[in-house]
Amino acid sequence: MQIHVVRQNETLSGIAQMYGSTVADITEANQIPNPNDLVVGQSMVVPIVGSFYFVQRGDSLYTIARRFGTTAEELARINRIPVNQPLQIGLRLYIPPRRKVRAEFNAYVEPRGSTVAPALETSAREAAPYLTYLAPFSFQAKRDGTLKEPLLNNFPAIASANNNTLMMVITNQENDQFSDELGRILLNNMPIQERFLSNIVSTAKKYGFKDIHFDFEYLRPADREAYNRFLRRARDRFKREGWLISTALAPKTSAEQKGRWYEAHDYRAHGEIVDFVVIMTYEWGYSGGPAMAVSPIGPVRAVLEYAVTEIPPGKIMMGQNLYGYDWTLPFVQGTVARAVSPQQAIVLAARYNVPIEYDTKAQAPFFNYSDGSGKRHEVWFEDARSIQAKFDLIKSLKLRGMSYWKLGLSFPQNWLLITENFNVVKRTT
Repeated sequence: MQIHVVRQNETLSGIAQMYGSTVADITEANQIPNPNDLVVGQSMVVPIVGSFYFVQRGDSLYTIARRFGTTAEELARINRIPVNQPLQIGLRLYIPPRRKVRAEFNAYVEPRGSTVAPALETSAREAAPYLTYLAPFSFQAKRDGTLKEPLLNNFPAIASANNNTLMMVITNQENDQFSDELGRILLNNMPIQERFLSNIVSTAKKYGFKDIHFDFEYLRPADREAYNRFLRRARDRFKREGWLISTALAPKTSAEQKGRWYEAHDYRAHGEIVDFVVIMTYEWGYSGGPAMAVSPIGPVRAVLEYAVTEIPPGKIMMGQNLYGYDWTLPFVQGTVARAVSPQQAIVLAARYNVPIEYDTKAQAPFFNYSDGSGKRHEVWFEDARSIQAKFDLIKSLKLRGMSYWKLGLSFPQNWLLITENFNVVKRTT
């Protein structure tokens, strides 16, 4: 699989000819929204076996081989050149396909309102072949230990048809906001907690959930140990049913990190108690804050490098956004950026005829434009390059896999690059 970044005056036919592909194959693979109006800086995947690399200043066979996880000798043999030959800038080298590793993938799907939009079910069907888990969001716990159910519609059937483990996501949300008081009751009132666990078991059996996933956020710091005790009790209860248990964790870089989102999340204890965790490594750039990358690689790496010191890497799923944001400039506190899919971002760049740039430090694409009213905008989103950087990090840290928030925003390159990098685990039970 080739990742290609569009340059000035390039066309799909020229790109297809460069790599021995076809316009139809490239268009279909990327669901290209602007085939006749490509944007400079737009990335796309070219569906070929292996890839090509064009030599840059300072490259050697040894540095290129290290970058792609192979050897200089192997590159020399494949490309029929002497191993110590100086490389000309611009020389095209063939790179064999990446070595695949096993990994698990989860995606949350969040119906909103009184019905499930057909497009959301379509998004789940398209993603399900690439997933280990499908996670309808969410069952909201109540103060009496009962559950408010989400709209499920055909999601259990979609999961079953694609050998996805159906994940039962349970939150301490009231009116769609995380509640520390609700958390306090569930974690400390033992009769209510017993009723809560019994309701989880009966509901999971009713719908066929096989992983019980707690996304308890904004808990009181004083409830840290109560949460750990609850998880141990839940684990023992669910193991009798043969189910997995997992949790969502805030992105921390130390055990002592302060803040209501962090203090009750005990990485070491969760690593010991549950089968796996989802670490929410996104929202550095968020809708209510200033413009920046949503999941810049540096902060993501810092969180995960700390996490593997407390939790076995094979229990860690990296959280990943399937969206970006369009901010109106200058940023004013209290304003909210608009969420955009990677495909929508490309359409915006094409509409306003602006190039897409790439921040190599954040490993994320962005661009600026002025709308019809003369207002300036800044857009950060995801593309093939940024998601490949995250996949490389998963492999280097030997993590369990990746969890996406959330389905419904189109990013076709992501799913193709999963198959290029990983053998997706399917947990049939």
